[in-house]
Amino acid sequence: MPGCGARPPSPRRRRAGRSPLPSPAAAMPPPPAGPPARTARVSRCLSFSACHRLHSKSLSDEENLKLFGKCNNPNGHGHNYKVVVTVRGEIDPTSGMVINLTDLKEYMQEAIMEPLDHKNLDKDVAYFADVVSTTENVAVYIWENLQKRLPAGTLYKVKVYETDQNIVVYKGEETTPEK
Repeated sequence: MPGCGARPPSPRRRRAGRSPLPSPAAAMPPPPAGPPARTARVSRCLSFSACHRLHSKSLSDEENLKLFGKCNNPNGHGHNYKVVVTVRGEIDPTSGMVINLTDLKEYMQEAIMEPLDHKNLDKDVAYFADVVSTTENVAVYIWENLQKRLPAGTLYKVKVYETDQNIVVYKGEETTPEK
């Protein structure tokens, strides 16, 4: 006797030349072998100190002063930047990790701390010789440096805090759909 209020199956008449309807289970793919793949994002933070001057070679001194204000001081000014790097990937079933945090720490040391910490960004970092050292461009610089070191496709986001109030998030070159 069927349970839970189910009705007994009604007899179906099969018409000549027609095949029976497939069962819903026949349309579903077989379940994957082993546990399902799990994707996670892992973030690591660090801080570095650097100075810079916001100044564009494409603008006159007056235009730079008007655009950047006190941040255009010829002697520069400094920040204690905070950087949060986020990687993503499948959780390895053996290690239980997306990435070994010791490796991520080393990549961040090479890509961020060594070239930027206690530096004058405009004078000590070749990248900023022709690029204005805004926090947006610092985030791009860090992204590009990390991309060279991390396993392909794992870098998800770089978040740079210039101050507690000024924060930039960069996720690489995102394409915009054409209209």
